[in-house]
Amino acid sequence: MSHDSGFARLPAPPYYAVIFSSQRNGLDPAGYDAAAARLFDLVQEQPGFLGAESARDAGGFGITVAYFTDEAAIAAWREHTEHRAAREYGREHWYAQYQLRIARVERAYGGHPADAAPVAAVEEEA
Repeated sequence: MSHDSGFARLPAPPYYAVIFSSQRNGLDPAGYDAAAARLFDLVQEQPGFLGAESARDAGGFGITVAYFTDEAAIAAWREHTEHRAAREYGREHWYAQYQLRIARVERAYGGHPADAAPVAAVEEEA
């Protein structure tokens, strides 16, 4: 699941990432938003789902990364009845183009740059 920063809270790797890149066609934004909200509610109940991160630009290009414990959890989500119906509908009505990629995450790291000393202060001390 995501928390306020937009980052998913994830366990230590390994785990899997399902990367969905799409270009919306601009049609039926309200219907798309309602379906996306419903699917996010459903996937959170899916065994093996770890969290998701998503962004979309003003031109309609978006990327959603959903994280799962293993390939079996991904396959189960793929076969979920409502998810399957939404995918089929989306291909016909909402997307000009899309790509789906599945990857195993072997390493993950990051931090909080806002917590670090400002670059100018570090350079002045050196």
